[in-house]
Amino acid sequence: MGSKIKVKAGNAEIGGGAAITVQSMLNVPSTDIENSVKQAVRLEEAGCQIIRIAIPDKEAIKLIDAIKQKISVPLVADIHFDYRLAVEAAAAGIDKIRINPGNIGSDDRVHAVVNACRVRNIPIRIGVNSGSLEKDILAKYGSPTAEALCESAIYHASLLEKFDFHDIVLSMKSSTVKTMIEAYELAAEKCDYPLHLGVTEAGTERMGLIKSAAGIGSLLLKGIGDTIRVSLTDDPVKEVYAAKDILRAIDIDTSGVKFISCPTCGRTKIDLISIANEAQERLKNCDKNITGRRRRLDF
Repeated sequence: MGSKIKVKAGNAEIGGGAAITVQSMLNVPSTDIENSVKQAVRLEEAGCQIIRIAIPDKEAIKLIDAIKQKISVPLVADIHFDYRLAVEAAAAGIDKIRINPGNIGSDDRVHAVVNACRVRNIPIRIGVNSGSLEKDILAKYGSPTAEALCESAIYHASLLEKFDFHDIVLSMKSSTVKTMIEAYELAAEKCDYPLHLGVTEAGTERMGLIKSAAGIGSLLLKGIGDTIRVSLTDDPVKEVYAAKDILRAIDIDTSGVKFISCPTCGRTKIDLISIANEAQERLKNCDKNITGRRRRLDF
């Protein structure tokens, strides 16, 4: 399953046959170091395997050491525009960097980021989404189509490849599920880099989970994808639980209790809904591979 190429971010392997990893991102203001650290710890406790943080300015570099002192999972720096922040994040001990090389600037700036990552064995994720496409690609396709997203990602990878850098992960996220699926299918045909799956700006908890399950789940069932992030306008801990549930629903993750329960009907003689919900709540932290079934009363 997944890509042929494997990269390593800290203690996490991505692609090349490695297990699918679950990611999330802090949503605490980068200026609030104390609560950023607390949220990172909560995410790790919930089962998050890779944590991303926004690095909007030089002050935010302080987050890296503060968080890494309290967690054991890899930390990713999300960088936009200022290549110097990527270089400083690498020097500060970040495990992975997410950029768009195209908005970093000239070749010498991209080269500086590549060199900073190369000497420390730090992979780079190229994060393309429907709101970040180049003007010429948008003009070519007329809108953020799947073809446009894929072409942009492959182009950005080429900016790193010309400096002989190949520790690359690609993402092509769209808020439209169908577009997102088609973009990743195209990328899987055109390259061997690990793919980071996600539906961007998926929405609040209910619809965000449904859209993510449809997009991420369908791709994983086709053997496409190496690491996933469920994007919710909510507590990021819920993203982790949702991602783990998607992996369990399609039997990629076989840990935890799988509940099979009747939807109930007019023949039901007990309060099965309450019983099923209580059982699921009590067993939510059980990692044993168990299938719990309430027999249907269909005679």
